[in-house]
Amino acid sequence: MTETSQTRTPDSRPTGGLSAQYQPGEVEQRRYETWVSAGYFTADAKSDKPAFSIVIPPPNVTGSLHIGHALDHTIQDILSRFKRMQGFEVLWLPGMDHAGIATQNVVERQLAAQQLSRHDLGREKFVEKVWEWKAQSGGAILGQMRRLGDSVDWAHERFTMDDGLSRAVQTIFKRLYEDELIYRANRIINWCPRCLTALSDIEVEHTDDEGELVSIRYGEGDNAIVVATTRAETMLGDTAVAVHPDDERYKHLIGTEVELPLTGRRIPIVADEHVDPAFGTGAVKVTPAHDPNDFEIGQRHDLPSVTMMDERAVVTVHGPFQGLDRYEARPAVVAALREEGRIVAEKRPYLHSVGHCSRCKTTVEPRLSLQWFVNTGPLAKAAGDAVRDGRVTIEPAELAKRYFAWVDNMHDWCISRQLWWGHRIPVWYGPNDEVVCVGPDEQPPSGEGWHQDEDVLDTWFSSALWPFSTMGWPERTETLEKFYPTSVLVTGYDILFFWVARMMMFGLYAMDDVQPFDVVNLHGMVRDGHGKKMSKSFGNVVDPLDWIDRYGADATRFTLARGANPGSDVPISEEWCQGSRNFCNKLWNATRFALMNGATVQGDLPPVEELSAIDKWILSRLQHVVGEVDEYFATYEYAKVCDALYHFAWDDVCDWYVELSKPVLSADTQSAANTRRVLGHVLDQLLRLLHPVIPFVTEELWIALTSGETVTLSAWPQAVPALVDDAAEEELAALQKVVTEVRRFRSDQGLKPSQRVSAALTGLGNVGIDTHEPLIRSLARLDPPAAGFTATATLAVTGGITVDLDTRGTIDVAAERARLEKDRAAAEKEAAQCRAKLDNDAFIGKAPEQVVAKIKDRLAAAESDLTRIAAALAALRSA
Repeated sequence: MTETSQTRTPDSRPTGGLSAQYQPGEVEQRRYETWVSAGYFTADAKSDKPAFSIVIPPPNVTGSLHIGHALDHTIQDILSRFKRMQGFEVLWLPGMDHAGIATQNVVERQLAAQQLSRHDLGREKFVEKVWEWKAQSGGAILGQMRRLGDSVDWAHERFTMDDGLSRAVQTIFKRLYEDELIYRANRIINWCPRCLTALSDIEVEHTDDEGELVSIRYGEGDNAIVVATTRAETMLGDTAVAVHPDDERYKHLIGTEVELPLTGRRIPIVADEHVDPAFGTGAVKVTPAHDPNDFEIGQRHDLPSVTMMDERAVVTVHGPFQGLDRYEARPAVVAALREEGRIVAEKRPYLHSVGHCSRCKTTVEPRLSLQWFVNTGPLAKAAGDAVRDGRVTIEPAELAKRYFAWVDNMHDWCISRQLWWGHRIPVWYGPNDEVVCVGPDEQPPSGEGWHQDEDVLDTWFSSALWPFSTMGWPERTETLEKFYPTSVLVTGYDILFFWVARMMMFGLYAMDDVQPFDVVNLHGMVRDGHGKKMSKSFGNVVDPLDWIDRYGADATRFTLARGANPGSDVPISEEWCQGSRNFCNKLWNATRFALMNGATVQGDLPPVEELSAIDKWILSRLQHVVGEVDEYFATYEYAKVCDALYHFAWDDVCDWYVELSKPVLSADTQSAANTRRVLGHVLDQLLRLLHPVIPFVTEELWIALTSGETVTLSAWPQAVPALVDDAAEEELAALQKVVTEVRRFRSDQGLKPSQRVSAALTGLGNVGIDTHEPLIRSLARLDPPAAGFTATATLAVTGGITVDLDTRGTIDVAAERARLEKDRAAAEKEAAQCRAKLDNDAFIGKAPEQVVAKIKDRLAAAESDLTRIAAALAALRSA
């Protein structure tokens, strides 16, 4: 007996092994382990396929998967799976960053619990302890990446402290040093008094804190000058007062000296164009050792730098404040100045931006310190040129302006950190002030008096090498030859400068002017459903692992991807994740229905001329969707990819094609066999299209449907222009219009979905859908007119189609008319109010653009309501 002629009860029909309901927890781990063990994600450098490569922004070894990671990884996985299905040899390279400060803090806290410090162990033993921690507890995020479904090549996993990457770090350091692009100097840097190290800009978090703005009078009489500061204690390190050279108020003071209160020192008044004469009093105190702008002024005017605090932010200058912590010294200095009558004004509270260490939240101090720096000038120029000349494309293009604003105005980069965990600076100092930089294949100098620099390199230094060091550089490996430059870098716009620009600088420098990536695909930050920034204090932080536990990885991924417009922040909510889970369930149920009704992928599609209009329609719609999805992938518009596939799957396939096919599939005819083949084909192609976004459920369903090995390596769908059928689409659009209008009328009248209504259909032949009348009646719950039929409502549908309904006994016509009249009055009032505002030139001239747009949207909605209500009242008439 053939498959099409088998008869089974619904419970006994084949479902390809699919359970009655989709249970993500029963599928995800099993499928992921199969993918990895089968080597589906392992890249082959010897392959003759075109290369596509992505390096993962390396998460901290101390980190766990947060919602930002989940978004970033989802996008990278979508691209990797998409390209793999397109026939590319894909390397998605995973790994972790050693996270110098964060990791050292973790281990130091463990030692503190044992009443030990790193100094009790010594440097070598402490580093061994960190490696032990990494082996036992580090890298939890790698397992969490598996739960999300990351199709990374685990065989290429790297760590920034691996031997190979350490060799790369030492190699590029020496090259930069010899090219005089690395130097050591006293400069102002971000300093954490708790972690006792310099910090990069990205390790400083700025918040608006309440403080006090104090105005202090320096000098006496006509020579007095007033400065304002939020850090009164730093006045102890002032070495000048600066004014603008064109400020008439102070021209007579330029070149003179004024006594610095509380110290007895006399300091000069200098003219500097950096000073803004319109800000405050127009005069600023200059503390070169404790402020980056003041340092620059000091350099221009050859001012001395007085360090008035030590590394722990304790006052060191001789006097009554010596030994006080900065927060103790601040009120003490103000009190002393007030006692001398030097306080001119005090403003409290005064809200101002304050930098904090991202690790320990301690307020950061600008501090003059001897550090190692990268001379970024020529490197930054090359990084800017690579984007300007088109070698690197930034998506979306409008963010390129932000990139240029950074690289064109980049300061030299402080790369040394006062830590023990990290890449130690490969520089040795001799007894006679010798300085030797040692490469990876060189022996360091030995003998009495020689010692290595105590500092380690900024974590961002090694991660700047990530696109090529992870592929074996400085060796010319097969992996490097095949997969460099990488194809796309996916990352948040918030680290465009901190990481992307650094990779550009080092990549172009190390790889002979070859860029590290062809495209920089920037996404926004994840926000809550109201567009609000996620914060623990707001109570709106989402744990992606919690969503994966409750709704599945696919639902979590689809929720994130469906909000991912290029460069824009991504709003999400639990309600949307629930909707994504429902979408997965919809696909599951549709595929089970198809299998239970004999859908197949075996054999060629039937000739087009033998297909029904319904089958032609769904095949035509499929071709359009394939083309749309390809176009959206080309412009990195993941939200549009998801939206197109969602509506095709839910609306066209599940809500229309499946329902339209049911009467056909119940018969044992050639038409039924054709529909089974078309249904199998459409689902096969749909599951492939959806696989990059929701890999687990599509894998389970595709294997059940096709008996294939894996959808992961299946071919990406190709649009077939010959299957585009405008006539079939017009025919089905007319059918859908009739059914939709009847359903809308039924809903407006409060009819239950199961309640049948007698109706006469006329004019179906006008648009060529008269043969579909049985289907229309089935879908719209309409019975043919019987004896005594009386039309109490008439629907006029586009194309001259009329639907006369006998609603007697189903609705209260008078009550319904009264309700509609009330709704019409409300809509007319709303429309009138909106028109009045839009006709008011004064309103249009002053109102913000978004407010005007909102009024226009309200007017359009009111006018739409009026049209709908008028149609309903026209359709509703007494018998």
